[in-house]
Amino acid sequence: MKIKRELLITILKAAKNSHPNEFVALLTGDKDVLEELVFLPFISGRVSALIHLDMLPIGMKVYGTVHSHPSPNCKPSEEDLALFSRFGRYHIIVCYPYDMNSWKCYDREGKEVKLEVV
Repeated sequence: MKIKRELLITILKAAKNSHPNEFVALLTGDKDVLEELVFLPFISGRVSALIHLDMLPIGMKVYGTVHSHPSPNCKPSEEDLALFSRFGRYHIIVCYPYDMNSWKCYDREGKEVKLEVV
């Protein structure tokens, strides 16, 4: 799987703008490239973010989720792992300071996945 550089930059900016609160969105794209964010209503705070997945339009292809951690730790929490196991295949966590080296992608089981930035 690949991710567009422009999308990654947008994600990092959104996380930085939300700091110290968490930011959350869904990932969509075409074939094997993550290209866009899907925003649904969400509630966020300094330690969690809750997205309303029940508001996702029927039939929309979503590859996974993206959210931020306001600390320098990109490791998924137990709550993150629960979400990963229920929804999508790719899950990106961006963490402070929200630069090109401050993110990781995980699979449904919480194992790190490498994404090629294109």
